[in-house]
Amino acid sequence: MLQVQFIRDHKETVLEGLAKRNFANAEEIIKQVLTADENRRKTQVELDNTLAESNKISKEIGGFFKSGEVQKANLLKEKTGQLKEKSKELAESLNVFADELQGLLYQIPNIPHASVKAGTSEEDNEKIFSEGIIPNLGENALPHWELAKKYDIIDFELGTKITGAGFPVYKGKGARLQRALINYFLDKNTKAGYQEVQVPHLVNEASATATGQLPDKDGQMYHANVDDLYLIPTAEVPITNIFRGNLMQEADFPIKYTGYTPCFRREAGSYGAHVRGLNRVHQFDKVEIVRVEHPNNSYQALNGMVEHIKDILRELKLPYRILRLCGGDTGFTSALTFDFELFSTAQDRWLEISSASNFETFQANRLKLRFKNKEGKSELAHTLNGSSLALPRVLAGILENYQTEEGIKIPEVLVPYCGFDMID
Repeated sequence: MLQVQFIRDHKETVLEGLAKRNFANAEEIIKQVLTADENRRKTQVELDNTLAESNKISKEIGGFFKSGEVQKANLLKEKTGQLKEKSKELAESLNVFADELQGLLYQIPNIPHASVKAGTSEEDNEKIFSEGIIPNLGENALPHWELAKKYDIIDFELGTKITGAGFPVYKGKGARLQRALINYFLDKNTKAGYQEVQVPHLVNEASATATGQLPDKDGQMYHANVDDLYLIPTAEVPITNIFRGNLMQEADFPIKYTGYTPCFRREAGSYGAHVRGLNRVHQFDKVEIVRVEHPNNSYQALNGMVEHIKDILRELKLPYRILRLCGGDTGFTSALTFDFELFSTAQDRWLEISSASNFETFQANRLKLRFKNKEGKSELAHTLNGSSLALPRVLAGILENYQTEEGIKIPEVLVPYCGFDMID
């Protein structure tokens, strides 16, 4: 969430940033924010003055009673009654203006980093890096959903029977490969200094709001209505909320956490051939990395996350590219996002498998996550997160790019985790 003072002091910068995102009615909503904030501040001043006057009169009443001037004291008591009623009305108005302001701020996305280009869709994203050899599989190459059926390692129809479309069942070597990837990712992350945590798979409304999933993605989250809890779309949500309301010290940085969780996304409106198989599912496994950083170091930290993910893909020997997302494709809470895409040879298309993002102070403002700087003043921290990695499309890429006439080879780095080197 943007800070109101930042909007007041840098209105034109905010509007330019929102224009990069093609954010509709930017000028109108910023005008409403500034009006609501002005009303809130004026009301706060009037309430403070009224309370101060009431306190002053209360002291005078005590003095009159002590000196025996009861009539004067009673007259002032009538005045304090009027002031208390006025204070109550002002407090109610203040809450209304504060709620209005909060509701408006929740609608405004983060301001993109200066390096982010304007754009309307993924077609405008910048390709900044690519690596790896795209294998020549020949004419008989199969997409992963056919390979899964051929070798009986993922059953999409059984998942549909049990739950519905988008909930695959992993079987035999497919399940073991899935578990191997999770353990490999966690080991890579912990060796890089990330502390592993196991976190809840459901969160309350406050947690979902603090990281920006609510209200922006309300319709895309699974909601347990009776208990008013949300199934997590990513481990980012519970891990980042570990620090909600915390006051850190500069010596605490960098803070680096990693965690594995299943993830749940409704993906409403996703249809067509491009979402077949593991390309887009409602439940999937993912290993996440989360960082809390000093503002001066957050972009260096983001670059470090990008290099870490690159190292994982190099070890898996999968062809990939990195995109810097344009304003129109950057997530609601992010200031800068790098997407990693894996080339699916059998499908002849790129599949997103990871993203690394810097949210700057946007999440921290909602989280009330601050630190004491060297001057002893309270300052908002920066939060970052990345996937390392989301499993479905990585698994799809391994199945497709490592297929041979004899079966599917297992990437060398995963063999010790799997206990086998071929799916046949």
